[in-house]
Amino acid sequence: MKHKEQNSSAASIMDAAAIRRALRRIAHEIIERNRHLANIVLAGIPSRGVEIARRIAAFIRGIEKAEVETGVIDVAMHRDDVGTRAELPVVRASKLPVPLEDRTVIIVDDVFYTGRTVRAAMDAINSFGRPARIQLAVLIDRGHRELPIRPDYVGKNLPTATHEQIQVRLQETDNEPDAVWLERE
Repeated sequence: MKHKEQNSSAASIMDAAAIRRALRRIAHEIIERNRHLANIVLAGIPSRGVEIARRIAAFIRGIEKAEVETGVIDVAMHRDDVGTRAELPVVRASKLPVPLEDRTVIIVDDVFYTGRTVRAAMDAINSFGRPARIQLAVLIDRGHRELPIRPDYVGKNLPTATHEQIQVRLQETDNEPDAVWLERE
């Protein structure tokens, strides 16, 4: 990550240990708020949300000795800006354990910003069935809501300016050490 360290407009927000602590805390909160862990599905939004969901599931397994299913929920074709983008979005396969009825689906993403990606994820989930509940877990909540959607589980609240960017890097998805950076344009 040399390029980020040399960039004076980038500030380190979380290192690997801080990310691990935040995800472990989220796992504890999920356990506290959901009595039947076997009925939970952690649905990650590609690409980093999928890895974060996998890590949270591993923490829950370590804490409660309970298996929590994970899945992938692609939002590419459910976005409200799909027709206005210069290039077509990359579509990945969504994979959720079905049926979803009587289950709690927890959407997992790395950064929560306007709420539009989560709205698209809820639309995508509905194409698989009607879960009993939908919750939201994010590593970073940076504010700037455009829709009345709020995360249930947050690793770190980080209010930002609209011109700033949050960069999450995970070893499994980016082949870089786990870190969260704030970049100013």
